Amino acid sequence: MKESENIRNALRKYRFLNGEMTQQELAEAVGVSRQTIVTLEKGQYNPSVALALRMAKFFKVKVEDLFYLEEEI
Repeated sequence: MKESENIRNALRKYRFLNGEMTQQELAEAVGVSRQTIVTLEKGQYNPSVALALRMAKFFKVKVEDLFYLEEEI
C-alpha cells in the first residue's frame, strides 16, 4: 500500500441504514468488541479479511461498499 493511501470505511452509514443500530449491536452481530467497531469507524484500525467479509455478509453488501482506498492529494 502506498503511504498516500488510506483505508476508509462506511460502517457508520450502514449502521444508520440498518435501523440506526448501535456500535455494540454491530459488534455482537460480527463477534468483536464495541471498541473494535469504534477504532474501525475512526480509521485507527483496519479489519482482517475475515472480519471485513463477516461485516459485508451481515449488511448484505460487497466488502468494497464498506471499505475502500482513498488517496490523499
